[in-house]
Order: sequence, then structure tokens, then C-alpha cells
Amino acid sequence: MTERELEMYFGPQHMGMVGNFGITLTVKGDRILKAKANPGYLHRGFEKLMELRTWTQNSPLVCRVNVMEPHSMEMVYSMAVEKLAGIKVPMRAKYIRTLTLELSRLASHLFGCWAYANMLGFDTVAQWAMYHRDLILDLFEDFTGGRVYPIYIWPGGVRRDLPDGFKEKALNVLHEIRSKISDYDATFFNNKLFYDRAKGIGKISQEEAKNLGGTGQILRGNGVESDIRKIEPYAAYDKIDFEIPTREGGDAYSRVWIIRDEMIQSVHIAMKCLEQMPEGSVYNKVPNPFKWKIPKGETYVRVESSRGELGLYMVSNGGDKPYRVHFRTPSYPHGLTILEKILVGENIADVGNIMISLYVTPPEIDR
Repeated sequence: MTERELEMYFGPQHMGMVGNFGITLTVKGDRILKAKANPGYLHRGFEKLMELRTWTQNSPLVCRVNVMEPHSMEMVYSMAVEKLAGIKVPMRAKYIRTLTLELSRLASHLFGCWAYANMLGFDTVAQWAMYHRDLILDLFEDFTGGRVYPIYIWPGGVRRDLPDGFKEKALNVLHEIRSKISDYDATFFNNKLFYDRAKGIGKISQEEAKNLGGTGQILRGNGVESDIRKIEPYAAYDKIDFEIPTREGGDAYSRVWIIRDEMIQSVHIAMKCLEQMPEGSVYNKVPNPFKWKIPKGETYVRVESSRGELGLYMVSNGGDKPYRVHFRTPSYPHGLTILEKILVGENIADVGNIMISLYVTPPEIDR
């Protein structure tokens, strides 16, 4: 019997898809001939909305661009405003920002482990990951008042200082997570089933990754030590020694291992922040937020989110709100150009496997 080409829609109901993301696949048998990504419509128009709101009103809006890791969005926005307005951030606030960003990275990676393990049927590992993520959300609730959208990092520093007893509570959570890495390894990362499902799947070369705009795990999974925290240190990253994990495979297996390795580094950085935390102010007050006008100018700043390089280009015309806002989000190249390219030739059964290994979040695309 002759095989014929078939067009099918994959997702968003599939466990291997993220949010409302879907992909139109052209297949022959169970092999993919062509893929067309559809990021769907979820959180939309952030950039234009930010141009219609004051500098202060944008602080609670910007974190909605990435639900899984709102702190990086808050950070890149605050850095852009501070650069335009010439605001200096107190050293204690820089350390608290670094601590917050690494806890956020850890929570995001645990969510990624949950999604990947759940998709492959490792239910126990998925439940562990979600439990450990909840412990971090408890910490966020303690010192920001919010679990998902903390609205904590803002221009000038952070909204308030760490509460009494927070250091001990945070260290207990970090020790708990670090002590369980060996269980994650034994149950999932060193499991032959994970190896068989991920090794050699969704492979991309180092050169292709660079040309298509890949960052984060896409590059580090190809042996490239690329990390904005090292290239252009911000917050207190220049005060803390840490490693950039790399792998050589360029496949789903390598990318997911990078997530595991970065969890260990995030625990290390967060502990160092708590250990080295200086005393002092946590906020350099800005002018009246209701009448605040920032001098004319333009700037581009970038941070290393859990998904890769996150950049923000912003223009001020001297008014009380941004004139132009444009994000450079890692999910855009990862979820469109790279995903569509590396799905070609793969098996239908590996679409979700590849998708989650690219670490895509739809609101970062349709923004």
C-alpha cells in the first residue's frame, strides 16, 4: 500500500505541548515532512499596552509576559528604566535581586522537569518537581506577598526587604532540593527510558543554533558557554563565582540535562547570595511615580532568563510613559524557526519531546 501525505494538527491538548501552542504537521506515515508552528492567542499586545501606561504602571504588567518566570521580565524592565533615568541600585538590593532571579530560575526549571517527566510518563518525578517548585513559591509569598506574580523587582531596587527568619527558611528549602538531586538522577536522568526517548532526538548543530537565534540550553547543549550573567554581569552576578554547564549532543537529551545541571548552579548561587548579603537600603526612591517623567533616550538591556537571552529595547520621548517597547524573547526563535526546522524528519511520537526540550512559553512569542 502506498503511503500518502497527510496534514494533521498537533496540540494544544497534547501533554507535550505548552499552553495554547499548536503545530500543523505534514506527515507521511509517522515521519514529519513539514511543520508550521501556531503559538495561539493567550497574553497579547504587551508591548503596545506598555506604551500606553506610565513607567510605574508597567511594573505589574511586564511580569505577565512570562508566567513561568516573571522575575526576569521585571528585572529587564527595571534595568532599562534605570539606565534611561540614571538610577543607581543599592548593593543589598542587587543581592536580593540575584537571589530572587535564581529562585525564579530554579522554580522554572522544576516546572520544566515536571512537564518533561509528565510527558514521558515519569509521574513520580513530575510530582517531586511540582512539590519542590511549590516550596519556592512559598518563599516568594513570604517576602513578596505573591506566589505567581510577585511585582517585587522594580526601578530603583526591590519593593521591600527580606523578612525576619527568611534566610533560615530559604536555606532549608535549598538544602531540601539539593539533597533530592540524586533521587532525580536515579529515577529519571540516568534512566535508560529517558536516554532512549531523548538521545539523538531534535538534534541541531552548533552553527545552525547560532544562525537561527538559539540561546540558553540550545547553545549550552551544543557545548557553547554562552550566558549573559557572565558576558554582561548585572545585579550581583559579578560578585559570585559559578559555572556555566554545557553538553555536547545538541539534542533533547543534552538540553534537558542542562536544565538539571543549572538547577544545581542556581541552588549554589542562591546560597552564596544569602551568605554574602550586605546590609543597607533595598530601594533608591524614584520621583513621584504619578508625575515621573524620564529624559529622552533609548537603550537595550539583556538578562539571562531560564530559557536564554531576554532583551528589551526601550525608547523614552521625555514623557510619563515609554514611547516604544520591544522585547527580544528566547521563545520566539526557539518556538518558531528552530522548532519548525528540527521537527522535519522526526517521528510524530517525538513532537512533544522536542517541544518541551526547547523550553518554549507561548506568551513570549505573541506579545
